Amino acid sequence: MDALEILSNIEKVIPYFQPIFSADEHKIIGYEVFGRMNMGNDGVESLGPFFGDDEIPDEYKMEVDERVTRLALEKFLAEKQEGYIFLNRNAGLLMLDHGESFLELLLEYEKKGLDLSRTVIELSEKTFVGDFDQLVHLLLYYKTYGIKIAIDNIGGNSGQLDRLSQYSPDILKVDLYQLRNDAGNKVYKDILYSLSMLARKIGASLLFENIEINYQLQFAWLNGGRYYQGFYLKHPSDTFLEPDLLKEKLKEKCQDYIRYEKKHLEAGYEFADVLHKEISQKLMTLKKQTVEFDDLLFEVARHFTDKCFRVYICDENGFQVTSNVVKSDQVWTIEPRYKGKNWSWRPYFLENIIRMRIDKKGLLSDIYSDIDSGESIRTYSYPFGNGLYLFMDLSYEFLFEEDGLLF
Repeated sequence: MDALEILSNIEKVIPYFQPIFSADEHKIIGYEVFGRMNMGNDGVESLGPFFGDDEIPDEYKMEVDERVTRLALEKFLAEKQEGYIFLNRNAGLLMLDHGESFLELLLEYEKKGLDLSRTVIELSEKTFVGDFDQLVHLLLYYKTYGIKIAIDNIGGNSGQLDRLSQYSPDILKVDLYQLRNDAGNKVYKDILYSLSMLARKIGASLLFENIEINYQLQFAWLNGGRYYQGFYLKHPSDTFLEPDLLKEKLKEKCQDYIRYEKKHLEAGYEFADVLHKEISQKLMTLKKQTVEFDDLLFEVARHFTDKCFRVYICDENGFQVTSNVVKSDQVWTIEPRYKGKNWSWRPYFLENIIRMRIDKKGLLSDIYSDIDSGESIRTYSYPFGNGLYLFMDLSYEFLFEEDGLLF
C-alpha cells in the first residue's frame, strides 16, 4: 500500500494499543499507540513502513499521525484509562514547527480531561540531523507541563549514550530483539548492563521492549527493568485490557527469577567461603616455608591449578607488589613485568579493598571479560595480611563446570 492510497483512505486509519506491564505491581500501567490500517476482511496492516519511509513527504506522515493520535486520545479518555499513554514522535517531524502543533494538540485534550503527567512522548532521535540543542530545549519545555519523555531505540544502533543525560529522560526504552537471536552475545549484554547503570545514575526508568521469549523477560528483570513490553506478554490490539490480566502469571515468573538468582548468589557466597578456608590453610603452611612473594604465589598457583590461571598480590592502594604467575598450556610461569603496576582505576577496586579490610573476608567478583584473553572470568580477592591482598583469576573452564558460578 503506497502513501497516496493511505491518504485517500485515511478514514480506515486506526490506533492500536500495546500494553506495558510493571515489575513492581505486575499489572498494565499504560499503552503504546501504533498506527494501523483497517483492511476489512483482510485484517489490519501496520503503518510502520509508512512512517519509516524517508521518501514519503513529511506532511503526509503528520496528517496520518495526527489522526492516529486524536483517535487514541479520544478512546483513552472515553474509557477513563488511568495509566500512561505512550505517543511515538519522530524528532525531525516534531521540530518542523518546533513542537508547537503537537503541544497544542495535547493542550486541547487536556481541556477534555487528559492528565499531561500521564502522557509520555516516545522519541526516536537516532536519525535526527537538526539542531540537537534546540531539540533538548523543546523536550525540557514539554517537561514543564508534566509530560514524560521516553527515549526509544536504546540498545540498538543509535550509539548516542553520551547524549542521553541532556534530555533528562524519564524512561529509557531498551530493545531486546537482538537478545532473542543471540542469547549468548556477551558484548551486547554488557552494553545493556551499562544502560541499566546509566538509567540509575540519571534517575530514569528502564522499559524493555520486544520481549518475545521468557529468557528476555528474565534478563529485563535481572537488569533493573521497571516496565516490560512485547509479544511474549501481549500483542497490540484495538482495545484496552484488564489491568490485572497477567498479574498472577508475572508474579509466578518473578518468583521463579528470584529463586534462580538467589541460587546463583548463594552458590557464589558458598564457593567464596570454601575458597577462603582453603587459601588460609595453604598460606599458613607456605608462609612458614617461603619468604619470597613470587615463590609463594607460584606454590599457591600450583595448588589451585584446576581453578585459576593467574595470581598476583597488590597493596591496598592497588600497586602490584609481585609478578604475575600465569598458566599457559597447563604450564605456570612468572611474568615480572607486571610488578609495580597500579590497578586502582578498575571499577570497585578500592571499594572491595575496604570491604575486605573491614570484613576480614575474601570477595568473589561478578563475571567480566578478561582484558588479555577476552574470556568470561571471575576474580577471587583475599586479604593476605599487612595491607596486602591476593588476587586469583578463575578460569572460564572451571566456572563452566561449577554449578551456579557462570551465567
